[in-house]
Amino acid sequence: MSLPDLARALRRTLRTLLFAPDTWRGRLFDQVLIAAILLAVLTVTLESVPSIRAEHAPLLHAVDWGLTLLFTVEYLLRLFCARKPLHYARSFFGIIDLLAILPQYIALFLPQSRFLSVVRILRLLSMFRVFKLTRYLGVAQSLRDALRASQRKITVFLVAALVMVMVLGTLMYVIEGEENGFTSIPVSIYWAIVTLTTVGYGDIAPQTPLGQALASLVMIIGYGMIAVPTGIVSSEIARRDGVQAIEAVCRPCALGEHDRDARYCKYCGRPLVDQTQWQITGSEGP
Repeated sequence: MSLPDLARALRRTLRTLLFAPDTWRGRLFDQVLIAAILLAVLTVTLESVPSIRAEHAPLLHAVDWGLTLLFTVEYLLRLFCARKPLHYARSFFGIIDLLAILPQYIALFLPQSRFLSVVRILRLLSMFRVFKLTRYLGVAQSLRDALRASQRKITVFLVAALVMVMVLGTLMYVIEGEENGFTSIPVSIYWAIVTLTTVGYGDIAPQTPLGQALASLVMIIGYGMIAVPTGIVSSEIARRDGVQAIEAVCRPCALGEHDRDARYCKYCGRPLVDQTQWQITGSEGP
């Protein structure tokens, strides 16, 4: 076998290992990669604790570098076996893979940039590829379409909420004043946002009876406002899901609203593929 043929065979083998998790080798590699990712995140997390860092710094540093070298080899192998290396390098996961190893090498030349090591936690995003979340892309597409269709309504709602917090914050500033902690209109608007969203930090609170009455009104309004964007998106999702159904009526049992891909009646079980058994509502039957 010639050297080019050997290189092509090696690239095919590596491509199966790195980019085909359906095979047993790919699954095994993904399991090892998941363990390495979790260990890397655990190492970064423990390293941020001063007491653990002071006692186990050499061990954490060694594990950190070992995992960095592992991820570096994996990244270079993915570039080597990818059909379009530049395309992979510019892809989302290619950038995440690079960000997972780059801070460690930057720290060699710029020790003060050690804090960049937290970027390696982004390596967790690679687990989406392992867990095959692409099977849910249909649901994600439906949600994205619903959000896009609800964009104008949500924008109007956010503008109305912004106007409301500005008005309520200004009123509270006038009622309470600087002596009760409402030192400015922006601070009062901050209080209105915290109260209207039912977060309630408690760092600023009205002291006068009129201010407390206004605060109670803001809390009640907040409970109602939380449901508005949820209802907008939910109704749009329900409307889009309804489009997927058709008004098909089974003649023997008169049951309608079967799914587009339905082959049998949901009630009597008769096959809907037989055009003599059903008709579309609003059109003449066979």
